Amino acid sequence: MRAWNWIGSFSNANWRFGLHAGLIALAAALLATLLDPLLGHGVSRISVSSSSLGSFNLGRAFTTAARLWMVASFFGFLAVESVGAMEWVTNVAARLLPHSGAVAGGFSASRRTFFQYAAVLAGGVPFLAATYGFAAGRLRYTIERVDVPIANLPPELDGLRIAQLSDIHIGDYMPPHEIARAVDMANDLHPDISFVTGDFVSSEGDPLDACITELSRLRAPLGVWGCNGNHEIYAGVEEEAARLFHEKGMRLLRAQSAVVEHNGGRFNLLGVDYQRDHMVSGEHTGPMLKEIEPLIRHDMPNILMSHNPNSFQRAAELGIELSLAGHTHGGQVKFEIVDHSVSPARLITPFVAGLYKLPLATNGQKAALYVNRGLGTFGFPVRIGVPPEITLLTLRRA
Repeated sequence: MRAWNWIGSFSNANWRFGLHAGLIALAAALLATLLDPLLGHGVSRISVSSSSLGSFNLGRAFTTAARLWMVASFFGFLAVESVGAMEWVTNVAARLLPHSGAVAGGFSASRRTFFQYAAVLAGGVPFLAATYGFAAGRLRYTIERVDVPIANLPPELDGLRIAQLSDIHIGDYMPPHEIARAVDMANDLHPDISFVTGDFVSSEGDPLDACITELSRLRAPLGVWGCNGNHEIYAGVEEEAARLFHEKGMRLLRAQSAVVEHNGGRFNLLGVDYQRDHMVSGEHTGPMLKEIEPLIRHDMPNILMSHNPNSFQRAAELGIELSLAGHTHGGQVKFEIVDHSVSPARLITPFVAGLYKLPLATNGQKAALYVNRGLGTFGFPVRIGVPPEITLLTLRRA
């Protein structure tokens, strides 16, 4: 707005028109980079495509900087306005309170200087946080070791170790060598079985083959299993993902089940494509998990791979003892305010990250859900307070 008003002071009408048009074009470009990942239309991909690598890198750099600036400037604006509000309150108090030592009119030059510096500091913090989240936070892989009590778990399966990866999102901000690093960390945990719970890509054209090739390096005696996420639907690669899994010696379950045996104990492993809930669908699909209801076993524990954690409530109603999900990225950004975690993911689910429990409808015991924070990012290549995660789940008898 200040730039617009400053341009309006120019006496030359041609300059005013040209500069106003340029400002509108810049605002439109910034808005396009902000909305592109949310709409999934590939605007930024088209805008940066070129026969030369140099121009692609320039386009990618602009897109990255624009997205970071849009987010950081929004929170920076709120921070500066908050400081301004505090200054206004203190000025009003100085006028009203007797013996406050305020100069005439309630204005104090020293107080004004203090709030000027405070505004600069507060407004700069979001930019520093966004820079850290992009340069370091999104690449600091962490290993989460979680013991999960499982209802009806046979003693032979007590101690079964599961490695879980999720939300890879291969692309500009998740190159194959970073996936390879995560795979090596997972293999170092020596799991009995490995699961990948969806979102291998972000949008159409992302290198699905390269992602699944790296994931095929996962090693576990009971195999590597997976399920599709919502971004496989957006990219139209659900069947291709299943084919590549099979080709690489893994198995991707799509409304399918398999009995897995370990040390003489058995469990029923189920997998589904992304379960739509809040998304708009052109047809009535019925309750979540409807397609796997006939596959649920009652003579052994059931473990479900379902990318969307919102299927957990239905899974507990159906008697599924353990669900593994991703999808949320833990919100990618998390703040602690008065002992409460604030995360954007809470807008779409109560199951943001970590271990959750609900009563099993079948016998009154507890069903468990674990939500992995994912490896990659989507929309904004930033993680603040939500490090990317490789999970080692150890099953325990409830």
